[in-house]
Amino acid sequence: MQFIKIRALLKRIKAIKFLMKDKSVAWWKKGLIVFGILYLVLPIDLIPPFIPVLGFLDDLFLWIFILWFLSKELDKYWYGDSKDLSKKYGGKKVVDDVEYEVDDFDEK
Repeated sequence: MQFIKIRALLKRIKAIKFLMKDKSVAWWKKGLIVFGILYLVLPIDLIPPFIPVLGFLDDLFLWIFILWFLSKELDKYWYGDSKDLSKKYGGKKVVDDVEYEVDDFDEK
């Protein structure tokens, strides 16, 4: 059972890249991810990293929270493709497998 949870966690981490590329995602969700990356990289932490084990727990808990908070959004990108179809179909009316004809006539 633990294997499934770790697998889901890894898929959500991989999905971050596709979420960040999607223009339909709210800016604050992307900002939360950027904040998490900066917190991980910058030397300023709530618990200094030179304290054994505890120094890295704050980073771990922050990323667990981010992945949990954005889990529904990240699950949309598990397969690595963006669900944003606005580039392909934006402003177009799409109807598949329908044949139709438009008659122009003037009513007098």
